[in-house]
Amino acid sequence: MRSADWYLTEDVDDFLARAGDFLRSRPGLHVMQLTWAERVRARGAEAFGAGVPVFGVLEEAGEARATFYRLPPRGFGLSPLTPEQADSLATRLAALGHSVPSVSADHGTATAFAEAWQRHTGATPRLRDTRLRLYRLGTLTPPDPLPAGHGRVLGGQDLEQAMFWCAEFARAVGEDVTIDAGTWAGTRFADKDYTLWETPDGTPVSVAGLNPMIGGQIQVDVVYTPSHLRGRGYAGAVTAEVSRAALAAGARDVVLFADLSNPTSNALYQRLGYAGLADWDVYDFPAAAAAG
Repeated sequence: MRSADWYLTEDVDDFLARAGDFLRSRPGLHVMQLTWAERVRARGAEAFGAGVPVFGVLEEAGEARATFYRLPPRGFGLSPLTPEQADSLATRLAALGHSVPSVSADHGTATAFAEAWQRHTGATPRLRDTRLRLYRLGTLTPPDPLPAGHGRVLGGQDLEQAMFWCAEFARAVGEDVTIDAGTWAGTRFADKDYTLWETPDGTPVSVAGLNPMIGGQIQVDVVYTPSHLRGRGYAGAVTAEVSRAALAAGARDVVLFADLSNPTSNALYQRLGYAGLADWDVYDFPAAAAAG
Protein backbone atom coordinates (compact mmCIF):
# COMPACT_ATOMS: atom_id res chain seq x y z
CA MET A 1 0.00 0.00 0.00
CA ARG A 2 1.39 3.39 -0.99
CA SER A 3 2.34 5.64 1.94
CA ALA A 4 0.88 9.09 2.39
CA ASP A 5 2.67 11.91 0.57
CA TRP A 6 2.29 15.68 0.41
CA TYR A 7 1.19 17.09 -2.94
CA LEU A 8 1.98 20.81 -3.41
CA THR A 9 0.43 23.17 -5.94
CA GLU A 10 0.13 26.88 -6.66
CA ASP A 11 -3.24 26.38 -8.37
CA VAL A 12 -6.23 26.84 -6.06
CA ASP A 13 -8.56 24.99 -8.46
CA ASP A 14 -6.21 22.02 -8.45
CA PHE A 15 -6.11 22.16 -4.65
CA LEU A 16 -9.91 22.23 -4.33
CA ALA A 17 -10.34 19.43 -6.88
CA ARG A 18 -8.11 17.22 -4.74
CA ALA A 19 -9.16 18.37 -1.26
CA GLY A 20 -12.59 20.02 -1.59
CA ASP A 21 -14.64 17.01 -0.49
CA PHE A 22 -12.30 16.36 2.41
CA LEU A 23 -12.49 19.98 3.58
CA ARG A 24 -16.28 20.07 3.33
CA SER A 25 -16.55 16.83 5.33
CA ARG A 26 -15.48 18.73 8.48
CA PRO A 27 -16.20 22.37 7.62
CA GLY A 28 -15.83 23.69 11.17
CA LEU A 29 -12.25 22.55 11.68
CA HIS A 30 -11.43 23.45 8.07
CA VAL A 31 -12.98 26.91 8.16
CA MET A 32 -9.74 28.76 7.41
CA GLN A 33 -8.75 26.48 4.50
CA LEU A 34 -12.20 26.79 2.96
CA THR A 35 -12.38 30.55 3.48
CA TRP A 36 -8.98 31.46 2.07
CA ALA A 37 -9.18 29.03 -0.84
CA GLU A 38 -12.50 30.60 -1.83
CA ARG A 39 -11.07 34.10 -1.53
CA VAL A 40 -8.18 33.20 -3.81
CA ARG A 41 -10.51 31.47 -6.24
CA ALA A 42 -12.85 34.46 -6.36
CA ARG A 43 -10.40 37.36 -6.27
CA GLY A 44 -6.98 35.94 -7.19
CA ALA A 45 -3.98 35.53 -4.91
CA GLU A 46 -2.55 38.89 -6.00
CA ALA A 47 -5.36 40.63 -4.11
CA PHE A 48 -3.90 39.48 -0.79
CA GLY A 49 -0.12 39.70 -1.13
CA ALA A 50 2.90 39.91 -3.35
CA GLY A 51 4.02 36.28 -3.20
CA VAL A 52 2.95 33.12 -4.97
CA PRO A 53 0.49 31.02 -2.96
CA VAL A 54 1.14 27.42 -2.11
CA PHE A 55 -1.42 24.77 -1.21
CA GLY A 56 -0.76 21.26 0.01
CA VAL A 57 -2.72 18.03 0.28
CA LEU A 58 -1.59 14.94 2.17
CA GLU A 59 -2.80 12.11 -0.05
CA GLU A 60 -2.99 8.41 0.73
CA ALA A 61 -4.41 5.88 -1.73
CA GLY A 62 -5.93 8.75 -3.70
CA GLU A 63 -7.70 10.22 -0.67
CA ALA A 64 -6.99 13.57 1.01
CA ARG A 65 -6.03 13.21 4.68
CA ALA A 66 -4.86 16.74 5.57
CA THR A 67 -4.14 20.11 3.97
CA PHE A 68 -2.26 23.37 4.33
CA TYR A 69 -2.19 26.73 2.59
CA ARG A 70 0.03 29.81 2.51
CA LEU A 71 -0.56 33.22 0.96
CA PRO A 72 2.73 35.13 1.32
CA PRO A 73 3.60 37.21 3.23
CA ARG A 74 1.22 35.44 5.61
CA GLY A 75 2.22 32.23 7.33
CA PHE A 76 0.93 28.69 6.97
CA GLY A 77 -2.58 27.56 7.90
CA LEU A 78 -2.92 23.86 8.68
CA SER A 79 -5.84 21.48 8.91
CA PRO A 80 -5.80 19.13 11.93
CA LEU A 81 -2.67 16.93 11.81
CA THR A 82 -1.39 14.05 13.87
CA PRO A 83 2.17 14.47 15.20
CA GLU A 84 3.36 12.08 12.48
CA GLN A 85 1.63 14.10 9.75
CA ALA A 86 3.03 17.35 11.19
CA ASP A 87 6.53 15.86 11.13
CA SER A 88 6.12 14.70 7.54
CA LEU A 89 5.03 18.19 6.50
CA ALA A 90 7.95 19.83 8.31
CA THR A 91 10.31 17.37 6.64
CA ARG A 92 8.91 18.15 3.19
CA LEU A 93 8.89 21.93 3.61
CA ALA A 94 12.42 21.97 5.00
CA ALA A 95 13.70 19.78 2.16
CA LEU A 96 12.14 22.15 -0.39
CA GLY A 97 13.68 25.20 1.29
CA HIS A 98 10.40 26.80 2.30
CA SER A 99 10.42 29.64 4.80
CA VAL A 100 7.83 29.31 7.57
CA PRO A 101 7.29 32.71 9.22
CA SER A 102 4.36 31.43 11.27
CA VAL A 103 1.86 28.61 11.55
CA SER A 104 -1.81 28.78 12.56
CA ALA A 105 -3.94 25.78 13.50
CA ASP A 106 -5.82 24.06 16.28
CA HIS A 107 -3.75 23.78 19.47
CA GLY A 108 -2.58 20.20 19.02
CA THR A 109 -1.63 20.65 15.37
CA ALA A 110 0.13 23.99 15.86
CA THR A 111 2.16 22.63 18.76
CA ALA A 112 3.10 19.43 16.91
CA PHE A 113 4.24 21.35 13.84
CA ALA A 114 6.16 23.94 15.88
CA GLU A 115 8.07 21.15 17.62
CA ALA A 116 8.71 19.36 14.31
CA TRP A 117 9.89 22.53 12.58
CA GLN A 118 12.28 23.24 15.43
CA ARG A 119 13.72 19.72 15.16
CA HIS A 120 14.24 20.03 11.42
CA THR A 121 15.47 23.63 11.20
CA GLY A 122 16.55 24.80 14.65
CA ALA A 123 14.03 27.65 14.54
CA THR A 124 12.66 28.46 18.00
CA PRO A 125 8.86 28.74 18.00
CA ARG A 126 7.23 31.65 19.80
CA LEU A 127 3.61 31.25 20.83
CA ARG A 128 1.59 34.41 20.26
CA ASP A 129 -0.18 35.90 23.24
CA THR A 130 -3.51 36.06 21.41
CA ARG A 131 -5.16 32.65 21.62
CA LEU A 132 -8.53 31.88 20.11
CA ARG A 133 -11.38 29.44 20.60
CA LEU A 134 -13.41 28.24 17.63
CA TYR A 135 -17.11 27.94 18.46
CA ARG A 136 -19.94 26.23 16.57
CA LEU A 137 -23.60 27.13 17.02
CA GLY A 138 -25.93 24.58 18.55
CA THR A 139 -29.40 25.90 19.30
CA LEU A 140 -29.58 29.66 18.92
CA THR A 141 -30.82 31.34 22.11
CA PRO A 142 -31.24 35.10 21.50
CA PRO A 143 -30.95 37.48 24.47
CA ASP A 144 -34.19 38.04 26.35
CA PRO A 145 -34.89 40.85 26.64
CA LEU A 146 -33.14 42.40 23.67
CA PRO A 147 -31.81 45.93 24.07
CA ALA A 148 -33.96 48.63 22.52
CA GLY A 149 -33.33 48.97 18.81
CA HIS A 150 -33.11 46.81 15.73
CA GLY A 151 -30.67 45.25 13.28
CA ARG A 152 -29.97 46.88 9.92
CA VAL A 153 -28.21 45.03 7.10
CA LEU A 154 -25.69 47.23 5.29
CA GLY A 155 -26.09 47.41 1.52
CA GLY A 156 -23.89 48.58 -1.33
CA GLN A 157 -24.72 52.19 -0.55
CA ASP A 158 -23.29 51.75 2.96
CA LEU A 159 -19.66 51.11 2.00
CA GLU A 160 -18.39 54.08 4.02
CA GLN A 161 -20.18 52.73 7.10
CA ALA A 162 -18.74 49.24 6.57
CA MET A 163 -15.21 50.58 6.13
CA PHE A 164 -15.51 52.78 9.23
CA TRP A 165 -16.67 49.94 11.47
CA CYS A 166 -14.10 47.48 10.12
CA ALA A 167 -11.31 50.02 10.65
CA GLU A 168 -12.48 50.54 14.22
CA PHE A 169 -12.55 46.77 14.79
CA ALA A 170 -9.08 46.29 13.28
CA ARG A 171 -7.67 49.05 15.45
CA ALA A 172 -9.26 47.58 18.57
CA VAL A 173 -7.80 44.10 18.01
CA GLY A 174 -4.41 45.34 16.80
CA GLU A 175 -4.78 44.11 13.23
CA ASP A 176 -2.21 45.83 11.03
CA VAL A 177 -4.30 46.81 8.02
CA THR A 178 -5.22 50.01 6.22
CA ILE A 179 -8.90 50.21 5.37
CA ASP A 180 -10.04 52.84 2.89
CA ALA A 181 -11.59 53.01 -0.56
CA GLY A 182 -8.24 52.21 -2.19
CA THR A 183 -7.38 49.16 -0.09
CA TRP A 184 -10.84 47.75 0.71
CA ALA A 185 -11.01 45.20 -2.13
CA GLY A 186 -7.74 43.59 -1.02
CA THR A 187 -8.69 43.15 2.62
CA ARG A 188 -10.31 40.15 4.26
CA PHE A 189 -13.23 42.43 5.17
CA ALA A 190 -14.50 43.05 1.64
CA ASP A 191 -16.38 39.78 1.09
CA LYS A 192 -18.58 39.95 4.19
CA ASP A 193 -22.16 41.04 4.79
CA TYR A 194 -22.53 43.41 7.74
CA THR A 195 -25.35 44.13 10.15
CA LEU A 196 -25.48 47.09 12.52
CA TRP A 197 -27.46 47.16 15.73
CA GLU A 198 -29.08 50.59 15.90
CA THR A 199 -30.83 52.28 18.81
CA PRO A 200 -34.43 53.43 18.26
CA ASP A 201 -33.20 56.83 17.03
CA GLY A 202 -31.02 55.15 14.35
CA THR A 203 -27.65 55.47 16.09
CA PRO A 204 -25.35 52.52 15.22
CA VAL A 205 -23.86 50.94 18.34
CA SER A 206 -22.51 47.51 17.33
CA VAL A 207 -21.59 45.56 14.20
CA ALA A 208 -21.30 41.92 13.16
CA GLY A 209 -20.21 40.43 9.86
CA LEU A 210 -20.90 37.18 8.00
CA ASN A 211 -18.56 35.46 5.59
CA PRO A 212 -20.09 33.91 2.45
CA MET A 213 -21.48 30.39 2.82
CA ILE A 214 -18.84 27.79 1.94
CA GLY A 215 -19.46 24.07 2.17
CA GLY A 216 -22.78 24.66 3.91
CA GLN A 217 -21.10 26.72 6.64
CA ILE A 218 -21.10 30.43 7.47
CA GLN A 219 -18.59 32.10 9.75
CA VAL A 220 -19.54 35.05 11.93
CA ASP A 221 -16.48 37.25 11.57
CA VAL A 222 -16.12 40.74 13.03
CA VAL A 223 -18.16 41.43 16.14
CA TYR A 224 -17.43 44.86 17.59
CA THR A 225 -18.94 47.35 20.01
CA PRO A 226 -17.08 50.56 20.92
CA SER A 227 -15.72 50.40 24.46
CA HIS A 228 -17.94 53.17 25.81
CA LEU A 229 -21.07 51.31 24.64
CA ARG A 230 -20.26 47.86 26.02
CA GLY A 231 -22.23 46.14 28.75
CA ARG A 232 -25.61 47.11 27.30
CA GLY A 233 -26.38 43.93 25.35
CA TYR A 234 -25.65 45.33 21.90
CA ALA A 235 -23.04 42.70 20.92
CA GLY A 236 -25.36 39.87 21.94
CA ALA A 237 -28.22 41.37 19.98
CA VAL A 238 -26.27 41.87 16.76
CA THR A 239 -24.57 38.47 17.01
CA ALA A 240 -27.94 36.79 17.47
CA GLU A 241 -29.24 38.77 14.48
CA VAL A 242 -26.50 37.59 12.11
CA SER A 243 -26.60 34.04 13.49
CA ARG A 244 -30.32 33.91 12.72
CA ALA A 245 -29.62 35.29 9.23
CA ALA A 246 -27.00 32.59 8.63
CA LEU A 247 -29.46 29.86 9.59
CA ALA A 248 -32.17 31.44 7.44
CA ALA A 249 -29.75 31.40 4.50
CA GLY A 250 -29.52 27.63 4.86
CA ALA A 251 -26.24 27.21 6.73
CA ARG A 252 -25.88 23.79 8.34
CA ASP A 253 -23.09 25.09 10.55
CA VAL A 254 -22.42 28.56 11.94
CA VAL A 255 -19.01 29.18 13.52
CA LEU A 256 -17.00 32.03 15.02
CA PHE A 257 -13.69 32.68 16.77
CA ALA A 258 -13.36 34.38 20.16
CA ASP A 259 -10.27 35.69 21.95
CA LEU A 260 -9.73 33.47 25.01
CA SER A 261 -8.39 36.44 26.97
CA ASN A 262 -11.85 38.05 26.83
CA PRO A 263 -14.12 36.12 29.23
CA THR A 264 -17.04 38.46 28.50
CA SER A 265 -17.27 37.60 24.80
CA ASN A 266 -16.70 33.89 25.42
CA ALA A 267 -19.50 33.81 27.99
CA LEU A 268 -21.75 35.77 25.64
CA TYR A 269 -21.33 33.34 22.74
CA GLN A 270 -22.02 30.39 25.01
CA ARG A 271 -25.23 32.02 26.24
CA LEU A 272 -26.28 32.43 22.61
CA GLY A 273 -25.86 28.69 22.03
CA TYR A 274 -22.28 28.42 20.73
CA ALA A 275 -20.15 25.51 21.99
CA GLY A 276 -16.37 25.23 21.84
CA LEU A 277 -15.03 23.22 18.91
CA ALA A 278 -11.25 23.77 19.15
CA ASP A 279 -8.66 26.09 20.65
CA TRP A 280 -6.48 27.87 18.13
CA ASP A 281 -2.80 28.88 18.37
CA VAL A 282 -0.31 30.77 16.23
CA TYR A 283 3.44 30.19 16.46
CA ASP A 284 5.98 32.58 14.96
CA PHE A 285 9.50 31.55 13.91
CA PRO A 286 12.56 33.81 13.67
CA ALA A 287 13.21 34.50 10.00
CA ALA A 288 16.94 33.93 10.33
CA ALA A 289 16.48 30.42 11.69
CA ALA A 290 13.81 29.26 9.24
CA ALA A 291 14.75 27.02 6.38
CA GLY A 292 15.39 28.79 3.11
